[in-house]
Amino acid sequence: MAVQHINDDEYDKLVKEGKPLVVDFWAPWCGPCRMIGPIFEEISNTLGDKVTFAKINVDENQKAASQNGVTSIPSIIFFKDGKRIDTLIGAVPKPMLEQKIKAVFAIQ
Repeated sequence: MAVQHINDDEYDKLVKEGKPLVVDFWAPWCGPCRMIGPIFEEISNTLGDKVTFAKINVDENQKAASQNGVTSIPSIIFFKDGKRIDTLIGAVPKPMLEQKIKAVFAIQ
C-alpha cells in the first residue's frame, strides 16, 4: 500500500481512526528527509497491510508539526489507538526503521 501524502486535516482524521500509523514529518529542502523517503516507501510496500504510512510536509502543515513538538526533521512518529507511542528522529538505515516499526506495533 502506498504512502499517503496528507495535510493537517487528514492527519487529525488518521490519528483519530486509532489504527497503527507511522507519520513521516518532512520538508522538500531537507537532505536527510529525501534520503529516508524512498526507504519509507519501500517499507510501506511490505508492511502497508498492517500499518498506515503517511507523510506530512511541515512547511505546508505546521499545525500537525506543532501539535507533536516537531523541531527536527525527519521525525517519524508512531501512533496507536489515537495516541503517540514513539518517535524516531533523523535518517536511519532501512533495517533499523523496519525493525523499529515491527517492534512498536508487535509485527512478526
